[in-house]
Amino acid sequence: MTSYYGDHSAASEQKPSTSPQRTKPASSRKKASPVRTRRSTKTTEEAGDKREVDEFEKDTEGEGPPAKKIKGNNADEATDGKKGNEIDHPAKHVFQEGTIERGHIYFFYRPKVELEEAHSLDDVQRFHILLVPRPPEFASDPGATDDPSDHSKVEEDDEKQMNILAPGADAVPAPESTNVKKKPFRLVAVGKKSLPDPDSGGGGKGGGRKQIFWATITTVGDDLQKLEAGLGRKEYETKTRGTRHQGPARLAGRGAYAIVNTQHGPPSSRETHLGYHLSHPDPEHFGKVQKVLGIHEASSFVVQVKNPLAPNTGSTRVGLSGSNTADFPDYLMKEVFGYGKDAEHSKGREDYGLRFASVERKELLDYEGVELLFIAARNGEQGLETSLGEGRGEALREVEKKESQGSINTVLKELALHSEKIPAEPLNGEWI
Repeated sequence: MTSYYGDHSAASEQKPSTSPQRTKPASSRKKASPVRTRRSTKTTEEAGDKREVDEFEKDTEGEGPPAKKIKGNNADEATDGKKGNEIDHPAKHVFQEGTIERGHIYFFYRPKVELEEAHSLDDVQRFHILLVPRPPEFASDPGATDDPSDHSKVEEDDEKQMNILAPGADAVPAPESTNVKKKPFRLVAVGKKSLPDPDSGGGGKGGGRKQIFWATITTVGDDLQKLEAGLGRKEYETKTRGTRHQGPARLAGRGAYAIVNTQHGPPSSRETHLGYHLSHPDPEHFGKVQKVLGIHEASSFVVQVKNPLAPNTGSTRVGLSGSNTADFPDYLMKEVFGYGKDAEHSKGREDYGLRFASVERKELLDYEGVELLFIAARNGEQGLETSLGEGRGEALREVEKKESQGSINTVLKELALHSEKIPAEPLNGEWI
């Protein structure tokens, strides 16, 4: 996995002979509710870039932080990676190459407190990415979800089907069901309130450093009613300013995404690409909102996961505090980051292992408090195809061209949202 912050591969680094004690032992993990939240807001900097970690808040004020941050489907995984009586398949413990997830992506922004509308980036308080995983279109019916329990019976046939399907079919998500109250999702808070521009900076000799941004998975859940409440209008009391008001989040983009792992050599060459193609707004309605927020018709990023045990760097101590970071089980810490003194999995110079890793398994994204590093890769349809490869970018373009014919009302129904609660006018390119 190519590191952008100075990590080295396991082949080139030596491990100390001792291992630190994990600050969050596996025995302390507690099962969380279907939707878990964070309430604090932190502002940090990395290499001179301001990073604001905006947290997704509950509709109920005054409650403390959640017990722990494990997705409901993974909450029973103590230390051995098993769920209940599930068989621990060997494939779960190796690098997953190719398309590891596909689904639909939504972009939201929320105006600052006491502003009824936003008309520029200065008026934006928070910027969120919502990922709704889906099974591949070829393998599932429209009502299925991307939960393993929904399509485990067809997984054995997937590889056989891929041999006769069109290129890129593994990246095409099944159509979204509408007006359902339960659907798995991840809400990601973007620190800089806009996406980095792949066309700014280089990446090669003389081209300069690619733009980056930090993001945090703040909510992993499946209750769309709670999602709407969390994105909706807020009113709360403060000791110094009395009652404060904040307008609801606005929907500014919708499309399809795919997360693809590649490896072109040793383990250090592993990369994870997240690419998306919009269906809404279509090119005719693309406006200033999307341009200012860095939303392109098609774009891609290299994604890395920060090791929750790695110390925060820089003079401003970038990163969440230890109590707020993801609590990965031991087997993920060892097999992905190389934590501990296990010779088989040892990686990096430090006892905690590598500071960053590619998304070697999509399970890494199923924990709240996961800190992500996004590196701008490529814009445009050709750039999307280059990043995802094997016809996946073209496949996403074709399916989103068809889905762009759907109405904005249909898009809202996909998330069981109501237009009077979550405005969608920005899908026409208009600030509101």
